[in-house]
Amino acid sequence: MYIIDCFEGEFAIVETDDGTLKLLRAELPESAAEGDVLQRTEDGWQVDAESTQARREKLAARRRRLLDGGNA
Repeated sequence: MYIIDCFEGEFAIVETDDGTLKLLRAELPESAAEGDVLQRTEDGWQVDAESTQARREKLAARRRRLLDGGNA
């Protein structure tokens, strides 16, 4: 899985299962944002909208549980 961690100038720092990867921001779709899940296709890097949404929902639920003191 490839997840955009942050942008540093013209580069995107991407978390992978094996560490991090530094990609040129120009190689990514203009709409790419921090936290987006990427997939590599024959046309280049694409945002995987379905995986990104599922990941964001999972993280939001975890955040709610933590703020609730683990009671949710």
